[in-house]
Amino acid sequence: MKPETQFTHETYLSPLTWRYGSDEMRALWSEVHRRRLWRRVWVALAAAQQRAGLVRPEQLADLRARQDDVDIERAAEIEAEIHHDKMAEIRAFAEQCPVGGPIIHLGATSADIEDNADALRIRDALDLLLRRLHPLLIDLADRIEAHADQVCMGYTHIQPAEPITVGYRLATYGQDLLEDYRELRRLCAHLRGKGIKGAVGSGASYSRALAGTGMTPAEMEALVMEELGLEAFPIATQVYPRQQDYRVLTALAGLAGSLYRFAFDLRLLQAPPFGEWSEPFGARQVGSSAMPFKRNPINAETVDSLARYVAALPRVAWDNAAHSLLERTLDDSANRRIILPNAFLASEEIVRRAHRLLRGLNIHDNAIARNLDAYGTFAATERLLMELVKAGADRQAMHEVIREHAMAAWQAVWAGEPNPLAGRLAADPQVLQYVDADRTRELLDATSYVGDAAERARRMAEKIRAILTSEEP
Repeated sequence: MKPETQFTHETYLSPLTWRYGSDEMRALWSEVHRRRLWRRVWVALAAAQQRAGLVRPEQLADLRARQDDVDIERAAEIEAEIHHDKMAEIRAFAEQCPVGGPIIHLGATSADIEDNADALRIRDALDLLLRRLHPLLIDLADRIEAHADQVCMGYTHIQPAEPITVGYRLATYGQDLLEDYRELRRLCAHLRGKGIKGAVGSGASYSRALAGTGMTPAEMEALVMEELGLEAFPIATQVYPRQQDYRVLTALAGLAGSLYRFAFDLRLLQAPPFGEWSEPFGARQVGSSAMPFKRNPINAETVDSLARYVAALPRVAWDNAAHSLLERTLDDSANRRIILPNAFLASEEIVRRAHRLLRGLNIHDNAIARNLDAYGTFAATERLLMELVKAGADRQAMHEVIREHAMAAWQAVWAGEPNPLAGRLAADPQVLQYVDADRTRELLDATSYVGDAAERARRMAEKIRAILTSEEP
């Protein structure tokens, strides 16, 4: 890191530096915050060692007094000379603390400091992400309930299938997101640091330092972790198990996948042949540089674009875990500086954009009714068939009658004409032998052919609210 480097728009900046993610999340992953966390671990270590008699009270007080006074410029000058970021920070910290400086990092290895700081930072980032996700789920529960009874056409294979309700479709996203929320909360609650275990995890350096003090390395570690408010892995090598990073990134990828599906469905339903949903579009918003009429779903596309990126990151974390050879290798260090902050910043932006989409989501009743009228009757033929058989008709014979009328009706729909299926079947003599015309039309009304979808949707909304109330972030 060169002290003279100026980070402006005249050099490369990650879009996550300014375009995507919040200032609050960027602050958590900033270099200054990272070094403050390192200093917090050094101070906690010194406090435990003071209890053991290895550090004088005035030395600990000196460190505590300058704990937050990170001097990036001075640390960068030192690092440019020695090429080791932790040692550069130790020396910069020691220069600020003439009394306590000589005992900073006593017995420690770099990962004793960095891996505990990383765990603290990941936990704070998870907490912030959960605070973003919580109101999104509450608003989603409200939309589920508001549209629980609104019948719309369901689609399988992106083809008309059977009716559902808008609320039921929204409830499918709610169910997935609720599981994502609970998994992220579980990870946040059980996140662990390396602890204080030395170069290969054996604690040998601390055993030597603590000899004759009456304090064991395990007791010293417990004091440090208590001050940090963090649980330690009982077993660690030079680093904490990299499986933890993989589990965190996998959960973020799961969240991204859930919101990807919501955004992708919105994009499909915004296409004019569907026309049922659309994302909010500002009065002065420009949809295309070439085609002034365009209303492109740019926020939904951004969600899907970032989600694809987040989905790719667990593979890097998997390699870091699987290739953490023997007691450690350093080939994970460079990419962890990238994948951890990027995963959280991109995930946060996905949640923020998805929430914006949900709050401003336009549900177009006319288009929903049009599609239901055009295609719903086909699905309702199943109900007519069952009624005919109950009235004594031959199932196979009636299936063929309905099929012939349905094929003719499909041709009319494809030609842009109103769906004639209900009228054709209500006038067919073979059908009328068993079911009268009014009853036939009633049975072919798809708006009542949704089973208990509305009740299930409402129950999901209630479940979301109940769980979020009991598990406040």
